[in-house]
Amino acid sequence: MRSCPACGSANREDDDFCGNCGSYLGWSSQVARNPPTTTDVDEPSGHSGSVEPTAGTPAGPATGATPDLMDPAAGDPPVEPTRSRTPEPSGPPPAEPAPAPQPPPRPAQPAPVRPEPAAEDTPVVAVRPAEPIARRPVVRPVAAEEEPDGPPCPACGTPNLPGRRFCRRCAAPLQTREQPKPLPWWRTVWPFRRRVRTGSGRVLRRTLLALAVVGLLFAGFLLLPAGRYVYEDVRDKLGGTAEISPAEATASSRAPGHPAAAAVDGLTNTYWGAPTLGSSLTCVFDKPFRLVGVVVHTGVSKEPREFRQGARPTQADLIVTTSDGEVHEKAVTFADKPGPQTVRTGISDVVSVRLVLRAAAGQGEGRPIAIGEIEFFKRT
Repeated sequence: MRSCPACGSANREDDDFCGNCGSYLGWSSQVARNPPTTTDVDEPSGHSGSVEPTAGTPAGPATGATPDLMDPAAGDPPVEPTRSRTPEPSGPPPAEPAPAPQPPPRPAQPAPVRPEPAAEDTPVVAVRPAEPIARRPVVRPVAAEEEPDGPPCPACGTPNLPGRRFCRRCAAPLQTREQPKPLPWWRTVWPFRRRVRTGSGRVLRRTLLALAVVGLLFAGFLLLPAGRYVYEDVRDKLGGTAEISPAEATASSRAPGHPAAAAVDGLTNTYWGAPTLGSSLTCVFDKPFRLVGVVVHTGVSKEPREFRQGARPTQADLIVTTSDGEVHEKAVTFADKPGPQTVRTGISDVVSVRLVLRAAAGQGEGRPIAIGEIEFFKRT
């Protein structure tokens, strides 16, 4: 077993990474190496000069050689060197020099055995004398451990024992969590993009969201004029309308036979005649209401032939007064043609409406400016 250097957990001999913490185990254990042993070979004593191998020397025991040299499996043994003979010089002997101090003699070594001459076809090979031969490494068989039976690694596919948290080959995490299912598209939009569980306050959040929307609408209705105007305008377009008649109609001036009441009697063949520009027609109502629009019929009649016989207004100012005294003024332009012409207003709490004539067409002596009919509509 191999111990993890980081956490100390036990692992198999063939594991590369710790199963508990995922640390690398490659340097936690080392294999002992046995260096080869060599035997020193002593050079035989009494030899001097150059040593040359003798051809055809048979193998035999050498002085100082290791017993492994005689092993048949180690190959041919080295050939023992022999002393070379120097020829004796001819002539009278030279004078002998004075004797020099000699070193102590070395112990006598047994004489080498002369090998028998080898066959003629054997080549002569130079061999270094007394060269030691290292032992050949012996490979010992290693018992193969059984492959662990367990779930494969999701990264490299190596089987691992149950209970491991990291792969023994690549250190990939083995205990992976299941990925949640993707959310639908409407859950990715705020405020629904948060993943919720059953009973985690979904009803409460929706209720609070609805209350917040209602509160914003109410605040816009009460505090912001623009918000209130948009809210009321939507109601005007979605709701219905009904005609409302004024309680009283008065004029600042009138032509003979054409009173102000003729403009609100519901007939278009009678009209209110204004003698000059600047004249005004005022209509007063009993109770405040939401004025959605005003419809005006200009000219003395809706018939085209009779329409051109009298003067008709082309521009006017519509002045609306509410119950709180606020005045809304709007400039209106009329087309010079018979028929109704609608003016949208959208004003709440209206109590009176005044129409002031500013421009007219077809004016002449004895031809008053005619308003055939004026109608008011409220929201229902």
